[in-house]
Amino acid sequence: MSTHALLSFLPNLITLARLLAVPLVVWLIISGHWESAFWVFFAASVTDGLDGSLARGLNARTELGAYLDAIADKALLVSVYITLGQAGQIPIWLVILVVSRDVLIVGGFLMLHTLDQAPAMGPLLISKANTLAQLVLAGVVLADVGLHIIGEGVVPALIWLVAITTVASGGAYLIGWGRGLVRG
Repeated sequence: MSTHALLSFLPNLITLARLLAVPLVVWLIISGHWESAFWVFFAASVTDGLDGSLARGLNARTELGAYLDAIADKALLVSVYITLGQAGQIPIWLVILVVSRDVLIVGGFLMLHTLDQAPAMGPLLISKANTLAQLVLAGVVLADVGLHIIGEGVVPALIWLVAITTVASGGAYLIGWGRGLVRG
């Protein structure tokens, strides 16, 4: 295998590493190893931007990579949110909202695909903002519990930011898909 071929697969390897970090970070949270959970989550979060940047820089963007990236993002965030909710670190209503939005997006994508109207694979700007807000909230909660470095009021503000961007993102997908169905 050539060096270029190996380098082209590097972004997907990074994405797979993020996916493999999911059970580890969940186990660390459940086990009460909050500081370690923060660092593993932080590393996994950093790779979320790194794999895409590498894929663009190496001209190695693939449909497989786009799907793996979306799956890794969903697996990491949904798993961590459910675990943090169960641990009493974030409100259950927020967990339900975040998970419901992801189920809506995956379900909508599958439905449109079934109707032979699959949307182009690519997140909306509000969806990227929502993912960033979700990553920041989870990281801040883990840092707050594990490292005790977060000031009062930060977590509640981030909870509302995540709630607002989650609703806006879910609504934007519904509106976009509705318009596509009317045109299609």
